[in-house]
Amino acid sequence: MSDTDRYTTGPERLEGLSTSPSGLMDLLGVAAVLLEGDGRVDMWSPQAEELFGYTAEEAVGRYAAHLLVHDAHRKLVVRLFAEVMRTGESWAGSFPVRCKDGSRRLVEFRNMRLMDSLGDHYILGLATDRTTMREVEQEVALSTRLISQSPIGIAVLDTGLRYLSLNPALARFHDISVQDHVGNTFRSVLPGPEFRAVEAEMRQVLASGVPMLDRYIVGRTPAGPRDEHAWAVSLYRLEDHRGHVLGIAEVVVDITDRHRAAAEADRARRRLAMIADGSARIGTALEVERTVRELVEVVVPELADLAVVDILDAVLDQRAPAPPRGAPVFRSLAVRSAYPTDAARAVPTPGDVVTYHAEHLSALCVRTLRPHMIARAGRHDLERISPDPESARLLVDAGVHSCMAIPLIARGEVLGVLGMCRARTRTSFDEDDLTLACELAARAAVCIDNARWYQQVSNTAETLQRSLLPQPQPHHPGLEVAARYRPAQARSKVGGDWYDVIPLDGERTALVVGDVMGSGIEAATTMGRLRTATSTLAELDLDPAQVLAHLDKITRGLDPYIATCVYALYDARSAECRLATAGHLPPVLVHGDGSPELLDLPTGTPLGVGGVPFESASITLVPGDRLVLYTDGLVETRDDPIDERLALLLALLGAPDPSVEETCDRLLRELPGADGHDDVALLIARADPHRRPWESP
Repeated sequence: MSDTDRYTTGPERLEGLSTSPSGLMDLLGVAAVLLEGDGRVDMWSPQAEELFGYTAEEAVGRYAAHLLVHDAHRKLVVRLFAEVMRTGESWAGSFPVRCKDGSRRLVEFRNMRLMDSLGDHYILGLATDRTTMREVEQEVALSTRLISQSPIGIAVLDTGLRYLSLNPALARFHDISVQDHVGNTFRSVLPGPEFRAVEAEMRQVLASGVPMLDRYIVGRTPAGPRDEHAWAVSLYRLEDHRGHVLGIAEVVVDITDRHRAAAEADRARRRLAMIADGSARIGTALEVERTVRELVEVVVPELADLAVVDILDAVLDQRAPAPPRGAPVFRSLAVRSAYPTDAARAVPTPGDVVTYHAEHLSALCVRTLRPHMIARAGRHDLERISPDPESARLLVDAGVHSCMAIPLIARGEVLGVLGMCRARTRTSFDEDDLTLACELAARAAVCIDNARWYQQVSNTAETLQRSLLPQPQPHHPGLEVAARYRPAQARSKVGGDWYDVIPLDGERTALVVGDVMGSGIEAATTMGRLRTATSTLAELDLDPAQVLAHLDKITRGLDPYIATCVYALYDARSAECRLATAGHLPPVLVHGDGSPELLDLPTGTPLGVGGVPFESASITLVPGDRLVLYTDGLVETRDDPIDERLALLLALLGAPDPSVEETCDRLLRELPGADGHDDVALLIARADPHRRPWESP
């Protein structure tokens, strides 16, 4: 629609016309005076009455020069009047006017010649108070300069939310010229979804008149879709002096630098928190599998959407890591994603053994011993680094756009690789992310290496422990015997418990269970020494208390180790069993009728303490009686009182079993709450005085 069409009058077209008077005209109070050719007042407006003080009745018909001009200025005014009448050229200026009350007022005039239908000339004078005019001019000039030079974005939008005007600062904020704003709606200029809320609040402010202050907006403009900006937006409704709604004023402060600084500070806090979290959560147990799971739990979702850990297969096989050449063989140990995604199907599942091609990031890490990052990974990059085309397709479909891999290096050896990628996270990996990932990987690598070597030592200790334990014959004179050894679930506890069944002359049998306080190869070695010494002492036909006294001296020579022990000597001919303990838990006697009993024996002090004599006690084993010897790992837990645990043991032993073998298995299987924090030695002997070693059961 053209401007001419828009303002065409007529019954069919009145749009664009306003019935509301202009506030500016009222503010200036423009007076109109019409003078005839001889200088007399022909017409006098109400504003002239307000400006000069004369009513229309007092002014009309009188000479204007005599009415309004002081004698000193009258000749000049008459000459100017004659010049306008003669030439028709308008005159503008200011001069002092005499008001009705005798005061002088400096008035701004615009004088122009008019001609009526008869050809007669008149002078139209428009006048306003000069002081008021200068104040308005100054305010307009100041406002114009303030708006145009302000670093704050300012815009005025009409009630249809079309831009009417804006300053250069706002155009810079939006990266869109002033011309491309004016006449266009807010939505067409800023179509992003993050600006829909601002548009809705503009309409709310128009409707309610309640301003909106400092709305925090983060978004991207059409001209700069990759650069994120932040603005503080304030809105208030514009009205004229009569309350007519003109539109919306928008005030925008660009706070992008502050937003980015706050975001960077937040990232720094999160990085420090992740490092602290990693220090607390990674390496809580000396187990490789658990350590790598803890690593991916720390980085997902805080740092990555998907994380995997591949360890060199040679490391898990307890061999030295393979040199960084050739095609390394990995075993996948941990995979974690922040949400269900097909990208997880593109990586090996835990337990898989894989070999990657030379361009794969994991292979590059092992070969170069350096981290590798693809900040913006396109389809070509994903196809290049993926193990196969199907994996590449899954990564592309999942929206993966940024990847990195960090070698896990400890003590100069590469143990494996931590791989990470981002898909839903909009930002790509950057150097700060890489530095953080390298820090976490370095901490995890040390924990993995410690766990690897500790597991190797523990395996050696367990192997040594088992090699030192006997394989007892099930039948001895007057006894049916079964024994079990169960290593601790935590390999760090393996190495100190033992049992032994020693056949002696005269149809006698020595039954021994002991526990060296400590773990590892040293504890297993000490256990082996004590077992050998016990076997030797048993051959000397000593009383159990005497055997423990000699073992006490031997243990003191093995400082700093101490041990607990229970020694029982059974004579099949007399059915007598003599027992002595050295700081050990009491044996259990299960009578033939099934009733269990904790034997009340002199406890004694642990072996290696010294200074306290040991005592022996005697019991008689009747056919069907079972003697149960055990170490504390069978009954002790971290949380339960030992009395409750012993009572539970007695309750389980009260149930009948066809054989002592089945009783051993049932105790290890059914004793609830046994958390496996310590290893267990268990020995059960059932009395049968008519059985001989050569007889079948």
